[in-house]
Amino acid sequence: MAKTKAFDINVKQYEAWFEKNKYAYESELLAVKKALPQLGIGVEVGVGSGRFAQPLGINLGIEPAKKMRQQAVKRGIKVLDATAEKIPFKDRSFDFVLMVTTICFLDDVEKACREIFRIVKENGAVIIGFVDKDSPLGKRYRKYKDDSVFYKEAIFYSTDEVVSYLQKAGFSDFCFYQTIFKPLHSLRRIESVKEGYGLGSFVVIKGIKKEYAWEDISRSEKQ
Repeated sequence: MAKTKAFDINVKQYEAWFEKNKYAYESELLAVKKALPQLGIGVEVGVGSGRFAQPLGINLGIEPAKKMRQQAVKRGIKVLDATAEKIPFKDRSFDFVLMVTTICFLDDVEKACREIFRIVKENGAVIIGFVDKDSPLGKRYRKYKDDSVFYKEAIFYSTDEVVSYLQKAGFSDFCFYQTIFKPLHSLRRIESVKEGYGLGSFVVIKGIKKEYAWEDISRSEKQ
């Protein structure tokens, strides 16, 4: 069952985080931009209130939380009521799929990755941004998750775990970007974005759907 209640009840608090932590937000946006294809049609899965889709030029998303959808629509985004585990688009519909700070709220990460793989075109990309559970911020979020209105039900993942899910779905040729190297409260400017992972708390993974991968996955599902 989609974890939407906290987001429907606490919309103002959700929006306030981006204002309070503007340098972290801008840093995350920069990291995602590094991985985002410059051309092509994309969709954001778990678009939330549109805080990433709008500045990144993505005008389509899916989101199960009603109040979040309403905020995204106000930002000019077309949003469908759906979850990552059951995406209402045809096979090979998009050049890229974006998912930011959503993976920790999914009911079934493996199924969601398969769905994303299904709707991506050959040689298309998946871009996932998230807080690595092994990073300083990830460890803090896990330690105090019961005190958070948003993270109580969250399950955090390491970069290696997310890659494993994506590989199992059929993606390959991964590249990584990382940012937020300091505690949120000490940020006084936008953080740099570096390739790789293991140092920054916010990680962006980009994976590619190779032409042969769709045939291989389809064949294995039939067996």
